[in-house]
Amino acid sequence: MKLLSILSLLFLANITWAQKSMPTDSKATTETINLYRNLMQLQHEKLMFGHQDDLAYGHTWVFEEGRSDVKEVCGDYPAVYGWELGHIELGDAYSLDSVYFDKIQNWIKEVYDRGGVNTISWHLRNPYTGGTAWDTSSKQAVKSILPGGEKHELFCTYLDRLATFLEELKTDDGTYIPVLFRPYHEHTGSWFWWGKNLCTPDEYKALWRFTVGYLQNEKNIHHLLYSYSTDRVKTVDEYLERYPGDDIVDILAFDLYDRGPDYPEALRTCAAIVTDLAKNRNKVATMSETGASLSENPEWWTKTLLEAVKPFDLSYVLVWRNPWKRADHGAFGPYKNSPDATDFVKFFNDPKTVFQKEVSKLNLYKSK
Repeated sequence: MKLLSILSLLFLANITWAQKSMPTDSKATTETINLYRNLMQLQHEKLMFGHQDDLAYGHTWVFEEGRSDVKEVCGDYPAVYGWELGHIELGDAYSLDSVYFDKIQNWIKEVYDRGGVNTISWHLRNPYTGGTAWDTSSKQAVKSILPGGEKHELFCTYLDRLATFLEELKTDDGTYIPVLFRPYHEHTGSWFWWGKNLCTPDEYKALWRFTVGYLQNEKNIHHLLYSYSTDRVKTVDEYLERYPGDDIVDILAFDLYDRGPDYPEALRTCAAIVTDLAKNRNKVATMSETGASLSENPEWWTKTLLEAVKPFDLSYVLVWRNPWKRADHGAFGPYKNSPDATDFVKFFNDPKTVFQKEVSKLNLYKSK
């Protein structure tokens, strides 16, 4: 009886603590505040499942209303939906993954209406060279776009176009739709122009701080929760080396793909680092990108991923997309009759995981 009483008190303490938490933006909208607080609470109880571009296309289809590879396997949509804005900075009509931005806006609104969570990544082109996000031919890119740099004004136009997209994320009554924004991710690697070997820690921090300040103060954008997302790390110091500050980061995240037998150990290490930091700094913790070769490991969902992350307080885990162009890469989510489909249903039915129907009942955008 005493143990039950202690557990009950701890549960209530978590609720009280979470519902007093505030996002870093002092002008955050009411719905954004509520989402942040509810994510803070939910991460101690459940793990939401997310999938990149889930409504846009799948294993053998593209732009078919209502379709979802995930839903066709388990009977429900994901709880979290990832979207990509690469090429928005160019003024293009569609993203680097060939998805029209107006369609993404409509899907974001649809997800919000059903109570799901939207997260945005941005593989923006290299403003210094004009190359892709993966153009690492120069170490001058980040330096060049900071205030006083030769490409600073160009970079501001990138942010202006991003802000225009974000400004249009409203319901019919004008309510802004909260979004988890994850810029300049995987910076502990060096495959993007903002990566570890392409700029100094101070330059990276300055890039983050300028971006957040510009969106909030110049463009009046206050419906974002900002997510700091590394690739794999081994120590707290490595994770925090380029951390821009508690005052502008809401979510502590990491990306980690299954590249071999060391994955479970690396996953547990990263999850431990991120969740401990999130607890100590009053932040939300997430696993913002992952995926595996599911044909080679058809029980990956339960025996690798879920087994590794179950002990940790992560608000969600998101797997990357299922491209309809086979030349890109294989599917990172399940699809009808995929080798991993049976195991994914077990993952779906596990009490720890949360999908769309359950998350809709949680009213994440309402005060508790």
